[in-house]
Amino acid sequence: MADDHWVPPTVLLAVDLVILTLRDSRLQVLLIERGIEPHEGALALPGGFLSHEKEDLVTAAHRELAEEAGLGPDQLHLEQLGVYGAPDRDPRGRVVSAAYLAIAPRLPEPVAGTDASRAAWTPVAEALSGDMQLAFDHEQILTDGIDRAREKLERSALATAFCGPTFTIVELQEVYEAVWGVPLDARNFYRKVQGVDGFIVPAGSSRRTEGGRPARLFRPGPRTALHPPMTRPHGQADRESA
Repeated sequence: MADDHWVPPTVLLAVDLVILTLRDSRLQVLLIERGIEPHEGALALPGGFLSHEKEDLVTAAHRELAEEAGLGPDQLHLEQLGVYGAPDRDPRGRVVSAAYLAIAPRLPEPVAGTDASRAAWTPVAEALSGDMQLAFDHEQILTDGIDRAREKLERSALATAFCGPTFTIVELQEVYEAVWGVPLDARNFYRKVQGVDGFIVPAGSSRRTEGGRPARLFRPGPRTALHPPMTRPHGQADRESA
């Protein structure tokens, strides 16, 4: 029999943001240093509570990004990553967070504000090394965001956005290696790239490499979804055959 006196629990709604870019040929994530409790002084993903009951989630995500890191909505396209609602994820009470992901090239240095003491780009390898303790459940959210970003490189032409207007195959390979976190065999990578019709097209010129040999230049092609996908390697055996 239903309990007529049942009262739904009070749940606070928040947003968290996984913002990824490439800097110095490394995949980096935007982290802030929390200036307030809980976890004051700890590193965390940008985010916070909705400001009022009529604010939608995407608006809240962009507002928090602007307030905590000085990045505007014109610089990033956010996509929802997932919803995180473990009962003990926040010591302030029952907090459910909608996480958003953006991965974009040439993002500027962030500027901290509101409840963030500092905002900075941090290499993903360092953030997930175990030596850096992230607040709340942000390590799990970051891990999920990186997995999603790696999948996007498999199935879309996103990698070309991190290259210049024209680029060599080696430069494109460096983007994949930075995001996937594994070395790739140059010959097999060239074969895979050329096997996806419309992914990249010749730019009609070449550039001399450090060894003095000319390297062909390419530019992004018309295809945005890759068929077949650029499957990332998993494990040493896959790395050797990638």
